[in-house]
Amino acid sequence: MNTITSLQIGEKGIILEESLDNIPLKLLEMGCYPGAEVELIQLAPLKDPLYICVNGSHLAIRKETASKIKIDKMCK
Repeated sequence: MNTITSLQIGEKGIILEESLDNIPLKLLEMGCYPGAEVELIQLAPLKDPLYICVNGSHLAIRKETASKIKIDKMCK
């Protein structure tokens, strides 16, 4: 199963419903909910945190959290 950490820079995915229990409330409030499109924008120098774009908002999330959020990768 793919997670946000499996994305390459510039790749997009759709957050899956089964990830709802693993998404922290703060991220849900910022639009990181099931059905939302997520794009990996950049990785920090040590690959943690990850910079993502969700519904037009840029967020930095920890790799540990991103590895728990399951996605369906979108074809380019």
